[in-house]
Amino acid sequence: MSVEAAKLSLDKSNAVAKRKKIVSMVVINAIIVMASLIFLFPLAWIIISSMKGQLDVLKNPLAIIPSEFMFVENMKEVLRRAPWGVFYKNTIVVALGILVAQLCIGIPAAYAFSSFKFRFKHFFFLFVLARLLVSGESLLLPTYLIINGMNLYNTLLGIALPSFASAVCIIIFRGAFLEIPKELKDSARIDGCGDFKYMLVVGIPMIKSRIIAFSITSLVYQWDSYFWPMVITESVEKRTLAVGMAYFGTQAESASEWGLTMAAAILVIMPLLLAMVFFQRQLVNSFVTSGIK
Repeated sequence: MSVEAAKLSLDKSNAVAKRKKIVSMVVINAIIVMASLIFLFPLAWIIISSMKGQLDVLKNPLAIIPSEFMFVENMKEVLRRAPWGVFYKNTIVVALGILVAQLCIGIPAAYAFSSFKFRFKHFFFLFVLARLLVSGESLLLPTYLIINGMNLYNTLLGIALPSFASAVCIIIFRGAFLEIPKELKDSARIDGCGDFKYMLVVGIPMIKSRIIAFSITSLVYQWDSYFWPMVITESVEKRTLAVGMAYFGTQAESASEWGLTMAAAILVIMPLLLAMVFFQRQLVNSFVTSGIK
C-alpha cells in the first residue's frame, strides 16, 4: 500500500506541475498577444486610415471598415504631389553608402582593437566609447560648418559623410572578434595566414550574423533619418523619404488631410514592411545567433 500511495502521490504532483506549466504558458502567450496588439495598433490604424476619404477619417477615426475604399485614389494623389521616385533613390543611395562605409571602417578598426597591441590602444578605445555619450544634436553646428566648408551642402555626400564612422559598429564588432577562440587564429598563423587574410577569410565569416544584425539596424535608422538630412539640404532633388514626408505636408490643400498623409506614410514604410514579411526568419536568426558558436 505504501508503494501504491507513493506512486499515486507522485502522479498527483506531476499532474499539478503539468497544470501549472500549462497555465503559465497560457498567461505568457496571452501577455505576448496583448503586447503585440498594442504595438501593431498604430500600424493598423495607419493602413485603415489610408483607405478612407477625408470626411470618413474625421467622422469615424476608429472604424475598422471604411464606408468607401479610397486607397487607390489617395495613393494617386500622393504620387502626384511629390517626386517620390527621387526621394526613394536618394534614400537608397544614402543608406547603402553609409552602411558600406561603416562596415569598411568599423570592421578593420574593431579587428585592430581586438587583436593588435599598440601605444595608447585603451585611450583610443575609450575615445570611441565616449562618442556614445555625445548626442548627435550637440554636434549639429560643428558638423554643419565642416560640411558646408567642404562645399558639400545640399549634396547626398553631405548627408552621408558624418555617419561614415560608427562607434556602435566598432564596439559591436570588437566584441564579436574577441569571442573568436585564440586557438583558431594560432592555427591560421601556422598555416601562413596573415592578419588581413585572417580577418577576411576567417574573422568576417565567423561574425556574419553580427554583421547582418548591425546592417539591419543601420539601414532602418538611415531610412528613417530626418533631422540632419533636413538641415543639410534645401532642394527637393536632394532630399530623402523622411524629409519628403515633410515636403508632402507643405503641398497639402488643407491642414488635416489624414487619409492622404497615412497613404504617404504607407509609401515610406512599405519597403521596411515587405522586408520584414519576406526576410523575417533571416532577421530573427541574425539577432538570435549573434554570438560565436
